[in-house]
Amino acid sequence: MTAYSTLISPDDLLPHLPDPDWAVVDCRFSIADPLAGRVAYRAGHIPGAVYAHLDDDLSGPVVRGRTGRHPLPDPEALAKRLSAWGVDARVQVVAYDASGGSMAARLWWLLRWLGHARVALLDGGWPAWREAGYLADTGVEARAPRAFIAKPRPEMVLSAQAVERAGADSAWRILDARAADRFRGENETIDPVAGHIPGAVSAPYAENLTPEGHFRSREDLRLRFQGKLAGVPANQVVCYCGSGVTAAHDVLAMAYAGLGEARLYPGSWSEWITDPRRQVARGADADR
Repeated sequence: MTAYSTLISPDDLLPHLPDPDWAVVDCRFSIADPLAGRVAYRAGHIPGAVYAHLDDDLSGPVVRGRTGRHPLPDPEALAKRLSAWGVDARVQVVAYDASGGSMAARLWWLLRWLGHARVALLDGGWPAWREAGYLADTGVEARAPRAFIAKPRPEMVLSAQAVERAGADSAWRILDARAADRFRGENETIDPVAGHIPGAVSAPYAENLTPEGHFRSREDLRLRFQGKLAGVPANQVVCYCGSGVTAAHDVLAMAYAGLGEARLYPGSWSEWITDPRRQVARGADADR
């Protein structure tokens, strides 16, 4: 049986909806309105899909002044959640949202972090599903529980201290997945300090997508990131964003392009700025 580990199309997902060894997870979420995703899910979702809330299900507790806005969840707590959603080692998971994969990539990354490679993102998400003319269900759904065993991969994560060292080491590359204006410190409306991590390169996740919200071709993405990485291998690349969510989009895009698996700085900018001793860069000077 084919295992999907990066992207899957609506056409390829459709015949697997009745298969109990396939689980679809709706990850729609809006930072501006944290209830909107759950409301949208109840109003219409892919048949059989369960709902994952970014704050409640896919993040750990925020500790003011110490963590970022979306800390990683405790592995065992997430394993319990996945078990309740009917996910075990045999299950192919498909995650989707309505924002180009910006939220669903979080679940994709989290599952890989816990050692589960059978996870893919629905390319084009909910809009592509509806555009294809496929049916939707309403209300809240549940799956028969299974036993998910977490096998964390700590090598996928870099701490703030490690990122600080990487910024001064030409053997490493730091990619900032936020919009370019936030990278430059020109339009910060979410976090209290504007700018970026010294040594970082701007790599907005939105540029992984076509105007229609699908991932660009493998070839386009390979060329895009080869230009950003300048010969640095993926295992010496660390991605961050505002809170460690959309950075996973860059990790996924590189994997889809065949470049390997980059690492994640989960705390990202919102954690970085909790320590006033950490340096802040502004402008485009750090583009290398």
